[in-house]
Amino acid sequence: MLKKFGLLLIICFLSGLSAFAQTREELQKRKQEIERELEDLTRQYAETQNNKKTSLKQLALIKKKINARQDLVNDINKEVRQLDETIYLNERDIYRLKKELDTLKVKYAKSIVFAYKNRSSYEYLNFLFSAGSFNDAVKRITYLKSYRQNRETQANAIAKSEQLLTDKINTLSINKKERLSTLQIQSKQLMVLQDDKKEQDKVVNQLKGKEKELNAQIKEREKQRQKVLLAVNAVIRREIDEARKRDEAKRLKALEDQKKAAAASKPNDVVAKNNTPAKPVKKANDNEPSTGMTSVAKDRTYSPLESTPEGMEMSLNFENNRGRLPWPVSNGIVTIDFGVTNMEGTKLAQRSDGIEISVPIGSNVRCVADGEVVYAAEAAGELIVIVKHGKYFTGYKNLSSLNVSRDQSVKAGSVLGKSGTSIDGEGAILFMIMNDKSVPQNPKPWLKSR
Repeated sequence: MLKKFGLLLIICFLSGLSAFAQTREELQKRKQEIERELEDLTRQYAETQNNKKTSLKQLALIKKKINARQDLVNDINKEVRQLDETIYLNERDIYRLKKELDTLKVKYAKSIVFAYKNRSSYEYLNFLFSAGSFNDAVKRITYLKSYRQNRETQANAIAKSEQLLTDKINTLSINKKERLSTLQIQSKQLMVLQDDKKEQDKVVNQLKGKEKELNAQIKEREKQRQKVLLAVNAVIRREIDEARKRDEAKRLKALEDQKKAAAASKPNDVVAKNNTPAKPVKKANDNEPSTGMTSVAKDRTYSPLESTPEGMEMSLNFENNRGRLPWPVSNGIVTIDFGVTNMEGTKLAQRSDGIEISVPIGSNVRCVADGEVVYAAEAAGELIVIVKHGKYFTGYKNLSSLNVSRDQSVKAGSVLGKSGTSIDGEGAILFMIMNDKSVPQNPKPWLKSR
């Protein structure tokens, strides 16, 4: 019984320690990622301070620094709370182990006293020969052996408990030192966070003094956005129109083949009767062609871009990889988010149909999923690549050169071109995701976590 108890105690201790270590490891990994992001943000912010035209970018970067720093502080708080809980559990285990150790020592002391009192061989033999039968004598011998083994088990249990208690005390000491170190890091990060907030207030005040200039800059961006959006929508409409034409051609050919088959299988006097056009089969959606893929498409909103097996496969592949798509660039920081961004402390606001990622000029821009290039040329004065993935489209803007051409099949990871500059003159690309309704999608939920 004591052996089982000791083994169970050790297993519980090791499993608890393993779970704690795993959680600490995850927190440490996340902290390292945030720290790397903060290093990149600090570097880029220092670069933008030399360019007065990038004041909006400065604000975006300092806001991201504050958010990342706040995330870091929150993770440190979690770590502190975790350490507090671990310290509490270890202190409770130490108290319990001390109580159990005291109990084991008392029991062991009693067994030693009993053994000492019955230590003479005369008393041992007297105990055996007083047995009423041979079987009773055997049982008494077995009892004495088990009693001795029990004393040895008690001694081993005491030794293991003392070792476990020592380990717990050492672990508790380490935890307390870690907690103190973590609190010091937390204090330092909070001070830096306050400095970042002061810097943000400084940038906001600078923006207020340049509101007219920045408003003109935002209007210029908006005009450019509208031009690019019109160009992208035109490409999507063209692809849908071409898909509908192909569907109609397939439908007419299928009707013609049906007529020919009917004419070949019936007598000549029936052929003339069957020359009248056959009524098309009524479908759930009058615009939906018969593709032989109703088992897949019946639960979906119909799109002409999914009327072929290839189109349906690319759509499903794109959808199934939501949250796991690779980023179009290997590094870089999102400086403009999707949608409307309000400039804190000002009346300024700007809209984006994608995410702008700051990267060094000339960086490789890669396709995020298998697809077909449907546009690779200049649009609104900028090089842009649009790739079709079934009923989804991805756009890559602000390129300095192109590596692909229209109608070219590409795979996830294929290099589409090199990154160029944004309207501010800084190295950046704009990444967009659109559906077949020409509705921009927020790319972040589609891309995998960095």
